[in-house]
Amino acid sequence: MKHSFTYLRIVILSLVFSFVSLQVNAQTQSYIQKNKTLAEKLSSKYGIPSSVILAIAFVETGGGTSRNSKALNNHFGIVGKNSIGSKYKQFESKEESYEAFCKLIVKKKYYTALKGTEDFGKWVKAIANAGYSTQPGEWMRRINSIIHKYQLKD
Repeated sequence: MKHSFTYLRIVILSLVFSFVSLQVNAQTQSYIQKNKTLAEKLSSKYGIPSSVILAIAFVETGGGTSRNSKALNNHFGIVGKNSIGSKYKQFESKEESYEAFCKLIVKKKYYTALKGTEDFGKWVKAIANAGYSTQPGEWMRRINSIIHKYQLKD
């Protein structure tokens, strides 16, 4: 009887974890699909690979679930003024946030050398080395992982 109960618990836990995993994957795909066209449009305008734009937004928002993305329309962790008292900038729309990120990148020294380059690895490394993240090694790993996992390569 004891083994039957243990087996039943394992089966139930497996089903719960499978369901949660399916929900997370669906949410991930949803964020990517909702924002892919915007990233492609900005890629054409600024010469930054859409894969880089989209992967950074995904990581910075936890796939669109973060407080900053929901309350502030901030999809890139950009610092600035807002109405809720956090250190992150508030945007009128998600599109404004994406555009602000691209404008921020355009001002960086590495931009001219990389503009139009589709090598996402060079972009991710340059952005990390320029201080975009407080943990550049882990940040690069996460960005590159999203690009590979969801085949965001341009």
